[in-house]
Amino acid sequence: MSAFVRHPASVEEAVGWLASIPGALPISGGASLMAMINARLVEPSCLVNLERLEELRGLSLQADGSLRIGAMTRHRDIAGSALLVGAHVLLRQAAAVIANRPVRNMGTIGGALGHADPAADYLGPLRCLDAEIEIAGRSGRRSVPMSQFILGWYETALAPGEIVVAARAPPLPAGATLYRKVARVSGDFATISCALRLEEDGRGTTARAAIGACGPAPLRSETAEELLRGGLGDAEAVARFGAALQAHADPIDDVRGSADYRLKLIPRVLASAIAELTGADRG
Repeated sequence: MSAFVRHPASVEEAVGWLASIPGALPISGGASLMAMINARLVEPSCLVNLERLEELRGLSLQADGSLRIGAMTRHRDIAGSALLVGAHVLLRQAAAVIANRPVRNMGTIGGALGHADPAADYLGPLRCLDAEIEIAGRSGRRSVPMSQFILGWYETALAPGEIVVAARAPPLPAGATLYRKVARVSGDFATISCALRLEEDGRGTTARAAIGACGPAPLRSETAEELLRGGLGDAEAVARFGAALQAHADPIDDVRGSADYRLKLIPRVLASAIAELTGADRG
């Protein structure tokens, strides 16, 4: 690899280099990027290392109760953070099952978002939590809802020269959460994943769910969620909920499972996750 490395002192300097150096790529933890470079899938002319940018590190609670996670925050720190309470626990649950300990020690949430592997563990939970992604570029900063961040297979809303600054999850009603991942072996990418949280208000309890690894972006249907409200104990209502998400799926065949297998798993995994959170026995 002929790339050289630059170490910016600020986010503005980082995006300036990315915009002005043809073929430059940002590197955070490097868990995915270095593997792609070694496999000659990408050949950057320059690596802009974000390691020294303190602005991109750490978790913090904002004045409005939202949770902000800097792009350079490592999986291990998210998995062990005491700030993740209530519905935000979903992110801790997902981080804890990413790959293995060396990868969790190295990888970052910003790197995972920028790479946008459909089977990555953060995408579903962030979609389930109605998160927004903070982005910086030469023209300034902006926020993109997670629902609009992934545009296609490994394609995000990041424009050339832009980087992820943080993920921000809004304050949410308290409720049980569960991250379920079906994988060939422990530490593998998901064949299918389910990020689930229960939300209760005066109109009854409903499930907020996002299914991962069954299309370019997590599958979620707020319309189906509202139709399920108050019906979590009804097996037929839960089955209809699963079928609604199944209808939005666009899975592929790969080494982790066929498209048909993934389609069949969607309602089963979802129903099982709901049963676990509600204490129901669906057999």
